[in-house]
Amino acid sequence: MGQLNAVLLHCRGGFEKECAAEITERCASVGVYGYPQFEPSQGYVIFKCYQPGDAEQLMQSLPFERLIFTRQWFACLPQISDLPTGDRVTPMLEWARQLPQAAELMVEVADTTEGRELQGFARKFGSALSQGLRREGLLLPRKQRSDWRWHLFVLDGKTFWFGATRVRNSSPLAMGIRRLKFPKDAPSRSTLKLEEAWLHFLRGKQQQEKLVPGMTAVDLGAAPGGWTWQLVRKDMHVIAVDNGPMNDDLMETGQVEHRREDAFTFAPPKPVDWLVCDVVDKPVRVTELMLQWALNGWCREAMFNLKLPMKKRFDEVESCLAHLEEQLHLAGVGYRLQAKQLYHDREEITCWLSLTS
Repeated sequence: MGQLNAVLLHCRGGFEKECAAEITERCASVGVYGYPQFEPSQGYVIFKCYQPGDAEQLMQSLPFERLIFTRQWFACLPQISDLPTGDRVTPMLEWARQLPQAAELMVEVADTTEGRELQGFARKFGSALSQGLRREGLLLPRKQRSDWRWHLFVLDGKTFWFGATRVRNSSPLAMGIRRLKFPKDAPSRSTLKLEEAWLHFLRGKQQQEKLVPGMTAVDLGAAPGGWTWQLVRKDMHVIAVDNGPMNDDLMETGQVEHRREDAFTFAPPKPVDWLVCDVVDKPVRVTELMLQWALNGWCREAMFNLKLPMKKRFDEVESCLAHLEEQLHLAGVGYRLQAKQLYHDREEITCWLSLTS
C-alpha cells in the first residue's frame, strides 16, 4: 500500500478555516498530528500528516460523524500532476496499485464555480479510468463488498488527488452533497434545510420511528412556514410560533395553530414530540433556548440551527455544543447530539438533539 500521508476534506466554500481548525483538533484527539493547507473559498482542505500511514489510521479511528464542517473526506496519495494529455489513464493505473482494494470509484470536484466547470471532464475521465481499472482487475466487481471506496478529486485536466476512504466512515454521497428538489408549493427555500437534516441524521428505521403521523411539533420562528410545511407533510400537528404571517395554504390544512408570540418566551401547553427552530439570533442564545426545552421536558426530539458569527465560528460552535452537553449531563438527562453544516445551510450549522430520558 502506498503512503497515504494526507487527507482531503470537502467543505462549504468560505469555511475552509473552520474545517481546518476542526480536523486539526479532532486528529490530535486520536493521536494523529499534522498541519492543514488551504486557500480561501477553494471548497476543500488538505491535512498533511507528519507520520506516514497516519491518514489511513485516521479513516479508521476518527468517526466521520464527529466532523461538523467536513462534507466528505478521504486519505490520499501525493498530488498527481502533469499527466500526459494523450493518455492519462495508464499512469493512474500505477497509482491505483498503491491503494487498498475497493469496488467503487467516486469522482469529485470542488463545490465552486471552477469546480462545476470541470464536471463534464471529470465524468468522462472517471468513466474511462473506471473501465481501465476494472480491465486490469484493480477495481473489484461492482457487487463485491469492500471496506474501502476510491476517490478521484479533479483539480484540472492534469492535476488530481487520488485516494481512499472507509465506506462505513464517510458520506455515501459524492462531495458529501445531498441535492434536493425544491417543492413548488413550499412557502420558502428554507424547507430544504429540514428535509436534508432528517435525511442526514435519521438513518434506516429511525425515520419511521421518529417521524410518525399524528405526532405533535412546535416550530419556533416559523414564518412563513418552510419548516412547518415539512412537519405538516409528515402529518404532524404543529404550533407555529412567530409574530410574522404564516403561509395561507399551510393554515388551511387544519394542522397548524399559529401563535403570534416571541419564540424565546413561548412555552408549550404540553410536551411535544418535535421541536424545530430556525430562529435568526446569536448561537449562544439559541443554545440556551434549546437547553430550556430539554431540561423542562418540553420535547423529545429537537432540530435546530445555530447561525454563526463572522469571526471565530469554530470556537463558537465548540463552546455552544460543549455547554449544551455539560448542562444536560449535570441534570442527568440522557441524550444524543449531532451537528453538521449541511449543503442547504449557509452561515449556520444544523443540530439534532434526541432526548432519551
